[in-house]
Amino acid sequence: MTSRRTRDDADGVLTDVAVALIDDRGAVVHWSRAAAELLGRSFEEVRGHPVERLFAQTPDGSLAPGSPTPEWPALMRHARGHTVPVHCRVLPLEGAALRLLLVVPADRAQEAEQGAALLRALLAQDQVGLVLRDADLTLLRTNLPSEDVPAPPLGTRLAEVMEAPDAAAAEARLRTVLETGVPQVAAEQHVRTVLPPVRERSLSVTALRLTDRAGRPRGVVALLTDATAQWLAARRLRLRHRAAVCIGRSLAVRDAAEDIAEVLVPGLADVAAVDLAEAVLTGDEPPKAVGGGDLHLCRLALQATGDRAAGMVRPGSAIPPFPDQPQLRLLQEGRTVIIDRATVDRGVAGVPLMSADLIPEGGHSFVIAPMFARGLILGFITAWRTDGADPFDQQDADLLTEIAAHSALSMDNARRYTREHRAAVALQHRLLPAANTRGPALETVGGYLPAAGGAEIGGDWFDAVPLPSLRVAMVVGDVIGHGLHAAATMGRLRTAVQTLADLELSPDELLTRLDELVARLAAEAAPADRDAVGATCLVALYDPVTEQCTVASAGHPPPIMTGPDGVGRPLPVLPGPPLGVGGLPFEPVTVRVPADSWLALYTDGLLSRPDDDIDAAVLHLADRITALRRSGCSLAAAGRALTEQVGVPAADDTALLLARVRPLPPDAIAQWEFPADPETVAEARAAAAGRLARWGLADLDFTVELIVSELVTNAIRYAGGPIGLRLIRGDVLVCEVSDPSNTQPRLRRASVADEGGRGLFLVAQLSTRWGSRYGHSGKTIWAELALPG
Repeated sequence: MTSRRTRDDADGVLTDVAVALIDDRGAVVHWSRAAAELLGRSFEEVRGHPVERLFAQTPDGSLAPGSPTPEWPALMRHARGHTVPVHCRVLPLEGAALRLLLVVPADRAQEAEQGAALLRALLAQDQVGLVLRDADLTLLRTNLPSEDVPAPPLGTRLAEVMEAPDAAAAEARLRTVLETGVPQVAAEQHVRTVLPPVRERSLSVTALRLTDRAGRPRGVVALLTDATAQWLAARRLRLRHRAAVCIGRSLAVRDAAEDIAEVLVPGLADVAAVDLAEAVLTGDEPPKAVGGGDLHLCRLALQATGDRAAGMVRPGSAIPPFPDQPQLRLLQEGRTVIIDRATVDRGVAGVPLMSADLIPEGGHSFVIAPMFARGLILGFITAWRTDGADPFDQQDADLLTEIAAHSALSMDNARRYTREHRAAVALQHRLLPAANTRGPALETVGGYLPAAGGAEIGGDWFDAVPLPSLRVAMVVGDVIGHGLHAAATMGRLRTAVQTLADLELSPDELLTRLDELVARLAAEAAPADRDAVGATCLVALYDPVTEQCTVASAGHPPPIMTGPDGVGRPLPVLPGPPLGVGGLPFEPVTVRVPADSWLALYTDGLLSRPDDDIDAAVLHLADRITALRRSGCSLAAAGRALTEQVGVPAADDTALLLARVRPLPPDAIAQWEFPADPETVAEARAAAAGRLARWGLADLDFTVELIVSELVTNAIRYAGGPIGLRLIRGDVLVCEVSDPSNTQPRLRRASVADEGGRGLFLVAQLSTRWGSRYGHSGKTIWAELALPG
């Protein structure tokens, strides 16, 4: 019998099978081409010869008719003298006294046997899935199903058993293996099946190309192992790490709540909400609640994939009341609860566990964890899964419990910071003066901007202190540090500045006294805190009579003056050391400030430009003020524009005092100089009375003449000449008498027998206030009187 090999079957499974037809005497009747190639003997050579002569070794009786041996190994003789190991089998033919001898080379027989054993072993596995697909990726054979991966029907494609995106990714990988021959080893692949039960799984896929003996691709075999448990563990680990990094980075309660929700979606849930007790928002401790009803909760954060949370309670809204239920009491005890949708709908006595606006579209499973800190329930974290997502299990609940515990500490820190911040803000607002003032000499606009958009309260302050003779002391300062300590220090310094300003000290002398005070405060502080006690300060004294401003600085940036031409220029102030350093003087500078000029005093928070130095930053601020002045905006609008927060929150708090000067008109000032002669007292009284008549203030004649008479008389008696008299009309009437003496005037009560000593007492009784100040030579005693009406 001959075998015919065609081009198509040359590499088939029967290619290496040699066939011989032998008669009942054991002689060769027919001989296949494969047999001829195997032994190197043609059919003519073996025809009629006993087949036994072709064997060098064979089991006894294996070639005999009716041999019971189904398959046996043997050695056959090659024409060239060597032996060929083979596997043989003899098959009888029905209806003829002939037998069919099948011979396969031993290596091919062993290969086939091992391949069959391997395939049987793989198909018998329940831990390793085997999927055999042809060149079109159609399923040929598989050992599925298992508990985790459903069995696809034979002949199906990938898109018929998993969701389209997953099928496209898997098919692309298998086609790459099929086309290139490069195996895919232990590749991670996420699969969401479409066959019931619908689940999301992570598989480890090893794919190999199947080829024939000519190396042509015939299909792909994929070995699958379920890595879902490892994938879920890795996902939970990543979620823990992200929670540790993201939750607690903000001390703002709302920002902290939003961080929690963003961590949970989509890492753990499709929808996540954070609901807090309303008291937490203001920094207070939440009340202890037991049972249902209105729990006074407010939603602060809501995060969802897609539009699944479209109909839910929005952030900023109150949470509806809850019915009294066992699950709620477990939450109030600090436990995490897993609830399915059926339990929610069934509720208690026919009442659902929660209102419909707390349930996302398609939500079927949710877990709630309380944020429990120091025995208080601050709020709740709720996570929902929707559509085809797996229900929450106990591991998910344990993970949310960990996140809730971490979140509770973060939220409690944010709550306590809110309370401290609120107290610091209240303290700072009480310590700072009125933002806007309007007086005869100045119109001022003040502004304060905390650092980081209000998250940090600092020690920056501004002040405008009215002084005698219609003068105004403008002050701006910056205390080192932030928080209540800085705010309290700022309050002490502001009080000291007002007290020292009332003494009518020059700006440089005032800073010298303030420097001594800061040094004492540092000495009183704990050793570790002494380096943190300090401040910078700038004092500007404006006199509307002379139109001059005297400025001194303790480590503070210079003020900016914008004249009538609208151009802002920094004043040439040489700053001294910051307060508390000591040892160096403060140098004052006096400049003329024309009418309608702007003066801007500020702290360095307004100069926060990291790419420039301080001088460039001051010039940049001057350019901003120039642009605002030339735009025609008001003083208040300019102040708002300069302190308005743009983009990234400021790194330091900012204080600004913006002032428009108002010099007194010449006809509001009258001044004379008299010799130290008793006769000049009458002249001074007459001069004052004449000026009052011109101003229409004749009602004050008697009072002013008496004050002038007493002050001039004292100057003649105790100081000598020349003696200066000045009247200033503003929102009050100021009467000043100057003399060359530096003797401190003293107010005393004269006895009945004393002939003098009542002058200053009368001045104090007749005026609304009085005092004295010293110049480079001599002193000035002043008295203020309220204008009629």
